[in-house]
Amino acid sequence: MANAQEKSTKKNLKTMSKNGSVHRLRSGSRILRYGAIGFARNIWLSIASTLVMTITLIILFTTILASAILSSTADTMREKIDITIYFKPGTSMTTLGQMASTMSNDENIKSVEVSTSEEEYDAFLRDNADDESLMSALDDPAMRELMISTMQSTMRIKVYDIDNLDSIEKIVTTDRMFITNIDQDKPPTYDVNRAEIETITNWANIARNGGIILSIVFVAISILVIFNTIRMAIFSRREEIYMMKLVGADNSFIRGPFLIEAQICGVISGIIAATLSYVGFHILSPHLENYGINVSAISNILETNWLVVVYFITIIIGILIGTFSSSLAIRKYLRGNRGSRKHRK
Repeated sequence: MANAQEKSTKKNLKTMSKNGSVHRLRSGSRILRYGAIGFARNIWLSIASTLVMTITLIILFTTILASAILSSTADTMREKIDITIYFKPGTSMTTLGQMASTMSNDENIKSVEVSTSEEEYDAFLRDNADDESLMSALDDPAMRELMISTMQSTMRIKVYDIDNLDSIEKIVTTDRMFITNIDQDKPPTYDVNRAEIETITNWANIARNGGIILSIVFVAISILVIFNTIRMAIFSRREEIYMMKLVGADNSFIRGPFLIEAQICGVISGIIAATLSYVGFHILSPHLENYGINVSAISNILETNWLVVVYFITIIIGILIGTFSSSLAIRKYLRGNRGSRKHRK
């Protein structure tokens, strides 16, 4: 008898569990359907919400891109840039080699290359090989000797940390051989190069900070717009909500469709924002490259499977903004509605 009762109890529990699962699936499908209907019912408000959220996501996307591109450009400049020290014309290779050996002892030095006046003249010819009139003028041996006599010998240095040049400056200004041979009329280029890098870095900081401020402003605007959109939708359907409560609908079922409406806005906004940003980047990237801005790192991301991740993250951000905004509106309504019922009692 006990075994039969136990079997009956297990059977009833399985049936209840199965019915509960079916009920949850039906409730979930109804919530999705009602949310889609609500989105279409308030189409103009939905479009306005989607537009504002799209602008917000584009600003977020642009902020991240601008900061990454400018930071990458500054890093590329740090890697490619060299410091040039100019010595008097005619400085011998032996003297240049001794100074290069002294400079190489510094821990910040990656590489040192030296060039005599004759080698600088040959490099000048290679750089201007297309200028026929200049090449014909330099065919004269006397002109060649005159040019070489005015061309400085050089030392080109690559460093690990372009922002830390104090030790290099100290060698240039205190070592006797450097002091004797350096060209006083043409100072080393480390100050000029550092200024260029600092300018790019400052622009990267401005883009990041300005973008963060704009993003915060538009996120707040998006939240307010969606908040008011959901509030208006709730107000227009207050009788429907009241009837749902009378037949036993719980708060989660009432809340669900409004969350779905806002999340639909987030999904559509994420897709549109990612697509417009992607297209805009590809239109602007050739022009940016013409100005020496490094966009290769971003291009590599957007041309690989990472593009799917970019779309996914943008959509998730849109969904989160919509969910947060609609949750605020629904919570405020449910609290206010509960308070008004208590007052009536």
